[in-house]
Amino acid sequence: MTVLVPASGDPPPREALEAAVEALSGGQVVGLPTDTVYGLAVDPVRPGATDRLFATKSRPRTVELPVLVADVDQALGLATAVPETARALMDRWWPGALTLVLPRRPDLAMDLGSDEATIGIRCPDHAVPRALARSCGPLATTSANRHGEPPITTAAGVAEVLGEAVALVLDAGTCAGTPSTVVDCTGAEPRCLREGRLAWEVVRASAYGA
Repeated sequence: MTVLVPASGDPPPREALEAAVEALSGGQVVGLPTDTVYGLAVDPVRPGATDRLFATKSRPRTVELPVLVADVDQALGLATAVPETARALMDRWWPGALTLVLPRRPDLAMDLGSDEATIGIRCPDHAVPRALARSCGPLATTSANRHGEPPITTAAGVAEVLGEAVALVLDAGTCAGTPSTVVDCTGAEPRCLREGRLAWEVVRASAYGA
């Protein structure tokens, strides 16, 4: 049976973080709250961990896993040739509901799917995933649902739907936010891949200091 661990608060309870860190260090899948919906996370440097996440999600490897980070510095350690527009977006919108697709460091030892040229990165506006990323490093994540099905907004729902494929779920109440806006920053100009909580026109303007 999947274990539900209370994790409300900023900072989150130490016991909850320790339990999640132990599971992540063992290559297991952990359910966690975010500022959008509940997610599934693994430590992408642990052998077999992302394979387990793809299988739990029933997600094809051609749909790459994004990464949650604790802060801007951690994000910059994953990418190369980060344009000034991307830095401006980080400074304006992080922590928050903005995922940036950036050129991936060629020596980055993370299995996130079939695309090894780019990486999607977000710093969430929620204490739990940021605390875990500070402890474990960047987390490979996806929404907590089967691929193609609606997101799950409660810890109990994650446990019920995904069962023993998830080692534990950190329970911080209902998470029912709008998904993040996704912006591709690998080209000459930022390009919207998905408009979510943040309006694209506002995001685009802020990339140039507006």
